[in-house]
Amino acid sequence: MRIITGKYKGRHFEIPRSFKARPTTDFAKENIFNVLTGYIDFEDATALDLFSGTGSITLELLSRGCSQVVSIELDRDHHRFIQECLKKLTANGQQPPAIPIRGDVFRFIKSCKQQFNFIFADPPYAMKELPQIPDLIFERNLLKEEGVFVFEHGKDHDFSHHPHFVEHRQYGSVNFSLFKAEVTTGE
Repeated sequence: MRIITGKYKGRHFEIPRSFKARPTTDFAKENIFNVLTGYIDFEDATALDLFSGTGSITLELLSRGCSQVVSIELDRDHHRFIQECLKKLTANGQQPPAIPIRGDVFRFIKSCKQQFNFIFADPPYAMKELPQIPDLIFERNLLKEEGVFVFEHGKDHDFSHHPHFVEHRQYGSVNFSLFKAEVTTGE
């Protein structure tokens, strides 16, 4: 697993072979982040990485200058690996602005009071609750105005009819649906 660009560009992290997580491929990650540059400026953005797995997206977001990245991962070993990766990025005794949380994504979503500029979710493709995740993000109002939500999923799901859907991208077997929060105008 490598960091594609930013202040940690080129850093590699060896994922233990025992991991069950399916990290987003470097090819897919690089391409989706190229698309995202047209939607969001990551510099000083707040981000949420749901189903963090290996922490690949969290590390990429930190490298691109996010002011805070909250990373949610239930698996104990995966969570520990993310913490170890973050320690390796520590410079001058200062860890990057990440908050790795070991916990259930659905419980976190229900109790979260914070809003984010960017949310990335990469749940297990076979998860039965997968189709409800976009609705939960918007029902709980987790995105700031004009915030972007990227949802990685298998080919069997189509979110093009969702009211916040903006586009779909596919890179090999990896599918991404992009959603955007509306601009609210005060009167």
